[in-house]
Amino acid sequence: MGVLGEVLVGLAIAVGLVGIVVQVLPGNLLVLGSVLVWAWVTGGAAWWVFGVAALAVAAAEAAQWLLAGRHMRRADVPWSTLVWGGLAGIVGFFVVPVVGLFLFFPAAVFLAELLRRRDRAAAWRATVAALQATGITILVQLAGGLVAAGAWVVGLFLT
Repeated sequence: MGVLGEVLVGLAIAVGLVGIVVQVLPGNLLVLGSVLVWAWVTGGAAWWVFGVAALAVAAAEAAQWLLAGRHMRRADVPWSTLVWGGLAGIVGFFVVPVVGLFLFFPAAVFLAELLRRRDRAAAWRATVAALQATGITILVQLAGGLVAAGAWVVGLFLT
């Protein structure tokens, strides 16, 4: 692969990493897809780099569900509450571009928990737990994406 191709792959990886943090794009999928394209074109040892990247992303995806799920179970927040929050976040993203996601998600979680528990303090604790679980998810995904990106950078010098 030429220098221009490698720069484009690097840019796509960077966009994927930003997508993990902003939660707008499927970040790790974009990172892994970029490394896959690079491995496909480069061939040879690049497939080992892709394997390392795939393992990192797969481990991060599994870990995010385990860690965030455990956090939500401890706070006694059902997944249905997160579904309502996620749907409201998607709607909010289009109603108030970009910022609406961050406004509508916690508002919907709070409302769903308020309706379920009939207690403002408990609903607020559940909302905080949901936001913490979202933060855990972002950090774990980012760790996997950074390991995959690091593997690609190392692969650039080794292949």
